[in-house]
Amino acid sequence: MGKYIQAQRKGKSPIFKAHTLNRKGAVKLRNIDYAEKHGYIKGVVKEILHDPGRGAPVAKVQFLNAYRYKRDNELMLATEGMYTGQYIYCGKKATLTVGNVLPISSVPEGTIVCNVEAKVGDRGAFARGSGTFAVVVSHDEDKGTSRLRLPSGGKKTVPSGVRAQIGIVAGGGRTDKPLLKAGNAYHKYSVKRNCWPKIRGVAKNPVEHPHGGGNHQHIGMPSTCGRERPSGRKCGLIAARRTGRLRGVKKTGQDKD
Repeated sequence: MGKYIQAQRKGKSPIFKAHTLNRKGAVKLRNIDYAEKHGYIKGVVKEILHDPGRGAPVAKVQFLNAYRYKRDNELMLATEGMYTGQYIYCGKKATLTVGNVLPISSVPEGTIVCNVEAKVGDRGAFARGSGTFAVVVSHDEDKGTSRLRLPSGGKKTVPSGVRAQIGIVAGGGRTDKPLLKAGNAYHKYSVKRNCWPKIRGVAKNPVEHPHGGGNHQHIGMPSTCGRERPSGRKCGLIAARRTGRLRGVKKTGQDKD
């Protein structure tokens, strides 16, 4: 009888939880309301913050509450070119300016957007990582849907009423600089969660991993593995549709259209 493998422990053990100590909070668009549906509302960028464990900077935007005498602070993704003191406009009638939040239906085709909703009012789902953006490819006015090209290169059809921020998420080019040493990787992942260093299965003993053991480091079985395998054996390429090198020219979204 072998040990529980690490993939099994990740579901149960508390040591793999996210490290949320100094995090600033959930980064979302405003709650959708009458002002955004029919006109616009003005906010001001109070400060731009670093959020530990997140590659992209975060903007603290302050809005006047429409119903009570108070101000609402929202944490939104900082877009490239955003600065403190900048006015941000959210709503159907806001202008097409970097940082503003508009419904996709009010945005012309070819516009670069980020922090796009998947469903109306979910406050942001796609293109939220540092330096990422989505492109509005086309609008289908009969069906009330719009087609986006996501950072992965895939296409996505969303309702035209979903909102998005205009521009690119700030903090791009973060991965261009190599980490160079283990200490930098240690600090990078220490604010995220316990997922580093990763030990390969073939480097372990047979008691700790199905790929472990043997006189040379080799898997000794197919690296693919079925979706319904028991959890102690479920490692490697799980339910792989294909394996091996991707050969040939990768088709981008523009080629397919």
